[in-house]
Amino acid sequence: MSKRTYGNEFGFSTRAVHTGNDVDAETGAIKRPITMANSYELPYDPTDMNWSSADGNLYTRNGGSNQKYLQEKLASLEGGEDCVVLASGVAALSGLFFALLKSGDHVVFSSVTYIAVYRLLNELFNNKFNVETTIVDTSDLDAVRAAVRPDTKLIHIETPGNPTLTVSDIREIAKIAHENGALLSVDNTFASPYNQRPIELGADFTVESLTKYINGHGDAMGGAIIGKKEYLDIVRAQSQVNLGATISPFNAWLIMRGSVTLPLRMKQHNENALKVARWLEKQECVSFVAYPGLESNKGYKTAKKQMLNGYGGVLSFGLKADHDTHNRFVQNLRVITSAVSLGHDESLIVFIGENDERQYLYPEEFRNGFFRFSVGIEDADDIINDLKNAMQKVFKE
Repeated sequence: MSKRTYGNEFGFSTRAVHTGNDVDAETGAIKRPITMANSYELPYDPTDMNWSSADGNLYTRNGGSNQKYLQEKLASLEGGEDCVVLASGVAALSGLFFALLKSGDHVVFSSVTYIAVYRLLNELFNNKFNVETTIVDTSDLDAVRAAVRPDTKLIHIETPGNPTLTVSDIREIAKIAHENGALLSVDNTFASPYNQRPIELGADFTVESLTKYINGHGDAMGGAIIGKKEYLDIVRAQSQVNLGATISPFNAWLIMRGSVTLPLRMKQHNENALKVARWLEKQECVSFVAYPGLESNKGYKTAKKQMLNGYGGVLSFGLKADHDTHNRFVQNLRVITSAVSLGHDESLIVFIGENDERQYLYPEEFRNGFFRFSVGIEDADDIINDLKNAMQKVFKE
């Protein structure tokens, strides 16, 4: 822990800069160094040590210094008691599920989720560990209530959801979960803690892919689970130490560095995405636009209620065009890059075709293929002009 611990008496931006950082005791450097060692000096008599403990610096699989600094910062930014940082967003998701669930448990999860969640809960945990799962449109509170059973251990939601931007009411779903003795986890990756803090809305766990907005530069991977220490100690023991999904010190340091500018970057992502979404909505060749910040969006009222500073940098849209025209449109983009992932400084777009295995779970307008578009922090006018020029080329050919 740093000597300078910054709690909620300080603003979000101040905590983003200072929490987890301190003056290095050995050199006097005002930024903590990368500690790349994979092993730490043992005490005089190590025979009574628990070799699987994550309490102190022992072996980097048990937890390293840079990881702990980052955990301190993220717990503060998310408004949580404790944090575990792991090697990737998927490591965080699978680590949480592995630590919480046992054979015979039941899980309710969002019909719109990251593909790894769909695989983990709909296939792997179901088939390998006899964990029963129910897929639900979690934007429909009545459907969530109807899906909960006496053996439901966990409700897992994404809001906004990947890739349709579906919005679910965190506070109301937390009430449903707790009234039925279940826990609620929320994947907050599309929003980031700048825009949304699920624990403050009643969720038991927030999961973040640190690879995305919190790092923000497209050069490091990591994942985080934020929640109560009593649960996260189980995650540390089982999913970190004994499964080994440990983040590298270098990636933890990179993400720590990137997180300092999270408030500034998210402000620009929010502003750009809203401007682009409003522009797209007016284009004759666009079949639909999904973005929670549009008043025409089904989830707008819920998003406005629970999202603090904006609606994120990701949107989805389709063209009134066939499969090949969608691909030719992407090939004509110059500023926007065709690549997976999101939350980078640069704008990224990916075409999701009609053969996506989860199309049956998406709203009707998504089923002819669509784009997931992560709007970057470039000049908004340049992004819009890039889209406009590509549209003019493919629709005039």
